[in-house]
Amino acid sequence: MASKKQFYLTTPIYYPSDNLHIGHAYTTVAADALARFKRHQGYDVMFLTGSDEHGQKIQRVALEQGVTPQKYVDRIVAGFKHLWKTLDISYDDFIRTTEERHLRSVQRIFQRLYENGDIYKSEYEGWYCVPCETFWTERQITGEHVCPDCGRPVELVKEESYFFRMSRYAERWLRYIEANPDFIQPVSRRNEMISFVKQGLEDLCVTRTTFDWGIKVPFDPDHVIYVWIDALANYITALGFTSADETKFRHYWPADVHLVGKEIVRFHTIIWPIMLMALDLPLPKKVFGHGWLILDSGKMSKSKGNVVDPLVLVDKYGVDAIRYFLLREIPFGSDGYYSEEALIKRINSDLANDLGNLIYRTLTMLNKYYDGVVPAPGLEAEVDRDLRQVARAAVLDAEAAMDRLEISVALEAIWELVKRANKYIDETAPWALARNKEADRLATVMYNLAETGRILAVLLVPYMTSTPRLIWEQLGLSADPAAQGWAAAKKWGGLKPGAKTHRGAPLFPRIDLDKEELTMDTEKTTVKEKVSKTPKVEKKAVNQIDIHEFGRIELKIAEVLLAERVPKSKKLLRLEVALGQERRQLVAGIGKSYEPEQLIGKKIVVVTNLKPAKLMGVESNGMLLAASFPGQGEEEAISLLTVDRPIDSGARVR
Repeated sequence: MASKKQFYLTTPIYYPSDNLHIGHAYTTVAADALARFKRHQGYDVMFLTGSDEHGQKIQRVALEQGVTPQKYVDRIVAGFKHLWKTLDISYDDFIRTTEERHLRSVQRIFQRLYENGDIYKSEYEGWYCVPCETFWTERQITGEHVCPDCGRPVELVKEESYFFRMSRYAERWLRYIEANPDFIQPVSRRNEMISFVKQGLEDLCVTRTTFDWGIKVPFDPDHVIYVWIDALANYITALGFTSADETKFRHYWPADVHLVGKEIVRFHTIIWPIMLMALDLPLPKKVFGHGWLILDSGKMSKSKGNVVDPLVLVDKYGVDAIRYFLLREIPFGSDGYYSEEALIKRINSDLANDLGNLIYRTLTMLNKYYDGVVPAPGLEAEVDRDLRQVARAAVLDAEAAMDRLEISVALEAIWELVKRANKYIDETAPWALARNKEADRLATVMYNLAETGRILAVLLVPYMTSTPRLIWEQLGLSADPAAQGWAAAKKWGGLKPGAKTHRGAPLFPRIDLDKEELTMDTEKTTVKEKVSKTPKVEKKAVNQIDIHEFGRIELKIAEVLLAERVPKSKKLLRLEVALGQERRQLVAGIGKSYEPEQLIGKKIVVVTNLKPAKLMGVESNGMLLAASFPGQGEEEAISLLTVDRPIDSGARVR
């Protein structure tokens, strides 16, 4: 018997927090769907998740709460596991960085890097963000003394530390990315990382001495191994790397997919691969940085008070509805917007109207015309062949999409079959066939509908955990659709005539949006109440100017000739623009909303009579006009003011 092909999939190990919100659930549900899909295909799957439990932030919070750090993280991790159990997350291992197996392996990894000359002792002085566990240089915080990632205050730290020689591997990393273009996905994340490394890699501070909640350096116990060598190593320590038994490591490594949020792509695609290079180990095959699930008010965060508790939603709408929404609503890799109204609409349209209605109508007609027994097909028509073709296409298209990690596209392909089957009912009109006593056609139609239900039950196994089994049981089938394998959906005719069906209640009853109470954390209001309670906005006095004051502002059309990033800045771009025959240099903080190459050739509006100013040492002679709007995460996005007619550069804006 041939051995199964291996598939190793990981999520990030989550940092202990009292507020695991729907955004965290999104990452893990997506990983679970991929793991279930590969198992369904017959792979030997290893699905790893876990918790990252060390660091200064944990020690501080535990002290504030009057408990030991270990007791604090034990309580939080129990909540993690409860949530994953509730969402039917089928992980194969849960690694905790406080476990002995992880601690000993990390110490041996650190020792090996030190003996190889990749770690050395020096002194660190710079700015540190405790919540992000990240060091920043003076240039990176641009004089504002806030973290460039989260916007919270940073602390000035000076201490003796060990450093990892990241800079030694920069060129090797760039060559690897060039030779393996699929390593970082999606492409936009890869481009960001290449740009970051080309600006120059600094050596990485990897130990701390100002706190002791962490793994001790084996040869210098005054030092605690800093978060990234500790946390990132979990992907191999969970497999027994450096232990007495490395069987799992040899069997599953390298990982097929590291699934991470886009905010930690840099750590997983630069620091982690360079660690592996230094250890002379194979790199994972792919790191996929997915987007965020965000609200109208921005990325969910405890500090903003806009977290959505997945346990509350599961209690109201059920596990499968929440899993389906998360997987279907958001194009994987992009940001997606969450609202409870959108969730209810998706439940009503896709699950109640489409899938639930199809199964319920099918079983009702089987019960009415054949006492619930699946008939043998009889006379065939072209419409039947078309249904079979759509079914074949749904299986192949969904499979291809999952292999590309396009989960929402896979569900779209499956829903093409759901919609086609509902249309098939209207086209064939079984009630008319029964009335006209067209027994052969009626038998064919009803068999085809029941067989479509069987195929859908098999196809939905990776995404929903109870609905496929309910469909299966209502069709009178034994065992479980998950036990049939993905291939069972590829062959038409798997449902044997004579099966006794059992119609149950509709799989997904419709929800009345006007009557439903919507939940945002602990706040509950109905939709109508939400509208009626919206406060009236009073008009505020505007600081008005007259036409003469406005006339002092010189606005002109400029064409962008060149655009490039300002070194060491995430936001600033340096532009060279044409104003007729004149050339000017501008510096603009639009680098998080635009790639430099997007701007070449654009006609923008520029204020040309501003006094010159320097931003990070680069002189700017003017200011472009732009508008801000809610963007990805907690920061606003920028949209440039452009023109929609062929106007010459240098033209005056009046």
